[in-house]
Amino acid sequence: MEKPPFRQNQLCGSWLMKERLGTGGFGHVYLYQNEETSEKIAVKLCRLELNAKNKVRWSREIQIMKKMKHLNVVTAKDVPEEMMHIALNDLPGLFFASCLMCPLLTFLLTHFCSLYCILYEVLALLNDVGSGIQYLHENKIIHRDLKPENIVLQDINGKLVHKIIDLGYAKDLDQGSLCTSFVGTLQYLAPELFEGKSYTVTVDYWSFGPMIFECYCGFRPFLHNLQPVQWTSKVRNKGPKDIMAVEDMNGEVRFSTHLPYPNNLSRTLLEPLEGLLQLMLKWDPVQRGGGLNPDAKQPQCFALLDQILNMKVVHILNMTTTQVHSFLLSPDEGLHSLQQRIETETKIELLNQELLQETGVMLDPRKPAAQCVLDGVVSIFWPFECVLIL
Repeated sequence: MEKPPFRQNQLCGSWLMKERLGTGGFGHVYLYQNEETSEKIAVKLCRLELNAKNKVRWSREIQIMKKMKHLNVVTAKDVPEEMMHIALNDLPGLFFASCLMCPLLTFLLTHFCSLYCILYEVLALLNDVGSGIQYLHENKIIHRDLKPENIVLQDINGKLVHKIIDLGYAKDLDQGSLCTSFVGTLQYLAPELFEGKSYTVTVDYWSFGPMIFECYCGFRPFLHNLQPVQWTSKVRNKGPKDIMAVEDMNGEVRFSTHLPYPNNLSRTLLEPLEGLLQLMLKWDPVQRGGGLNPDAKQPQCFALLDQILNMKVVHILNMTTTQVHSFLLSPDEGLHSLQQRIETETKIELLNQELLQETGVMLDPRKPAAQCVLDGVVSIFWPFECVLIL
């Protein structure tokens, strides 16, 4: 029988329980604040009487999270002495390093319009979650339950950072090991799991793919109105590069290798992002991810992800036509070279161009063209980094 939740005013020494942040399959997550230092922590407590198998799961999550040391994976911290005995049963609590802000799914539901228009969150998700997944795999850990609800956003020094949570289904992997247990959330589950086949880390690639697609489009890529047990048989024969499936009025399934149109992605970013999804959403788990990139010494999907995140793209707003032109910059490209490319595309001669940042500051001809692009993933999409042609 489930035990009642804490009373809202429960105090453990100097730690006051402020609110319940959420509920998972086995536990509640509570926010505690130290009344003396104002420090905040999140405490996950098991709310059920578990069988032996699930007790192992709970203990494994604590063991794994105590080993994690990565910005994009939630880590566990030592239990404050005053809170040693607050468990609802005989299972230990899980104490997170700091307060979690909100799940990605909640953020998507409340901010989708701005995400669709600005697309900053797509690249932030790629950067943060991609980095977290690679860290887990490098440490021989497969998550097995990646989904928007298990990605939270945390405010760190004024910047929102994505963190992977809920490692209850995670499993340590020996080199070359295969798993056969059926775990994870159905909507984001890799197809081989429905067939009871062995699987490897590539199940995390598949789960990450629909999350990227959903963050950008607002719906999952394959027959999103159907349950997985209904759509898997219809999508099984998709082409190796198909990343989307819809059902028309006649019930016929139509596939596409492209993101839905119209969209706000420039061609310089659209093609590599579609290529990334094509690698992650391959039906064949052996081909999924593209294999090992010999140069980067990492899976091809993550090598392509790094290329996308390292791209320097400048957006040029032509004030005479109100059209925006996007240019992918080479690392050391000069401003003169960029202006020649602008002339070729816009037919505005170089001598008639005046390049200004939106603040009105002129670009320095002595500096590389990338001077108008800020470092990091924000640089690709934010409209205040457009350069104006007057």
